[in-house]
Amino acid sequence: MSASLGIAALLGVTLGIGLWTLVGRIPRLSRLRVIDRVAPHVADISEDARIHLHRGTIDPLPVLGTLVSPILSWLRTLLSEVVGGNELVRVRLRQSGNRMTLERFRTEQALWALLGALLGVVGAVGLMRVSAQYLLAAILLPVLCAGAAVALRDFVLRRAAERRIRRIASEYPTVLEFLSLSLAAGEGIVDALIRLSKMGHSELSQEFGGVIVQVRAGVPVATALHALGRDLAYTPLTRTLDHIVTSMERGAPLVEVLRAQAQDARDLAKRELLEESGKSEIRMMIPLVMLLLPITVLFAVYPSYFVLTSTF
Repeated sequence: MSASLGIAALLGVTLGIGLWTLVGRIPRLSRLRVIDRVAPHVADISEDARIHLHRGTIDPLPVLGTLVSPILSWLRTLLSEVVGGNELVRVRLRQSGNRMTLERFRTEQALWALLGALLGVVGAVGLMRVSAQYLLAAILLPVLCAGAAVALRDFVLRRAAERRIRRIASEYPTVLEFLSLSLAAGEGIVDALIRLSKMGHSELSQEFGGVIVQVRAGVPVATALHALGRDLAYTPLTRTLDHIVTSMERGAPLVEVLRAQAQDARDLAKRELLEESGKSEIRMMIPLVMLLLPITVLFAVYPSYFVLTSTF
């Protein structure tokens, strides 16, 4: 029975893909979208257009992606409308250092949702084989699994962004001190950033290396620095970049300001370390109170209880 069911499912999936392909060949349904018609003409000035044109060459499953692209497109639109937070997702993608576009991330979320729904269907079939009383649970399980998969993908992105921001925060005071030393030695801000980008392979040095690339491409230094602060959305770094831009525009001294901000960043890191140690101490008390203490009380009380209740 199970072999017949598996063969039937495989044939059904094959038939569904074939029918979907035939439907896609209908002229009204297979006509080019506006983005497909416009992208070739603006590919030389738009990075999104270049990504759209070359998306098939970087897709790990180009054939399957072509077949299910209408479904994925609909799921991406649905996720953007239901989940929302497109700007927040863009910020987290930038903070995590991921070059993935928003469309690609929504596609991954849609794939995770499909896999979660598939696992939910398998679980629902198992529940229905056990008993027909679980009909409501079998209906809700695929939906819940799909929603959990979408939330899990968003959680993975958020954790990656938080880890990278923590690394940037740990590098931030050292980078400021290095910049202040370079400026005190007589270098300009651009030369100091070039030296910083060549000195190490840390997160901030790579970010400033991207700023230098933009400056050499013709972007003004102030615009590139403002864009970096806006994209990373790390408040101390944004404040520092604003000070740098202001000093460049007004000719104000910058070395002492950078040193003061570096000291403030170290003080902030010390306070955060103390707060985290306090939270860790509380977490360490949980196994002591919930596990060791009850066992100790049990060892102390049980012998007396056994003696009092036993008959001689």
